[in-house]
Amino acid sequence: MKLIVGLGNPGTVYANSRHNAGYAVIKDIAQSQKTLLKRDLGTSSLSAKIKVGAKTIVLAQPLNFMNLSGSAVKALLKKYRIDLSDLLIVCDDLDLEFGRMKLKPTGSSAGHRGVGSIIDSLGTSDFARLKIGIGRPHKYVEAADYVLMPFTRKEKEEFSGIIDSAAECCLSWVEKGVNESMNIYNKRSNDNE
Repeated sequence: MKLIVGLGNPGTVYANSRHNAGYAVIKDIAQSQKTLLKRDLGTSSLSAKIKVGAKTIVLAQPLNFMNLSGSAVKALLKKYRIDLSDLLIVCDDLDLEFGRMKLKPTGSSAGHRGVGSIIDSLGTSDFARLKIGIGRPHKYVEAADYVLMPFTRKEKEEFSGIIDSAAECCLSWVEKGVNESMNIYNKRSNDNE
């Protein structure tokens, strides 16, 4: 069994914010598989189980705020008895240009508080993560404010395609593993440079 967790902040206020890119990917996968995310008792998350080929995947959106994501991820791993090697975290990234994706097998939080919370809760950074570039704010906008802002009209038009690609990458991770998927999707996201 695999676990894919999209990070974000709960509530309609944050629904279309840059910080909720991870939530958007999980929602996209669930819709493509014609399933609904439902409250998952004991995990502080919404979740759904899907099958891709012979593999079962748990999709999840923590209902804690971003900075407290770790406790929900830890509870999901425990409830479904999932190994760290079968965990993929999907999140936004300020340090990647808007629209770029980067799949990594491990790494630090790089200042992302949601990922930092997961590292703190699990006591390790040995889990895969898919980072979706949201770009950096202008110098007069604080990063903490920028991530909670909605996308511009132009960004919003491009965003659904970016989310579709990120969803494909997640399913590739399930079927082909992190290394082969990195070769496909990390390269693809750099082709425009």
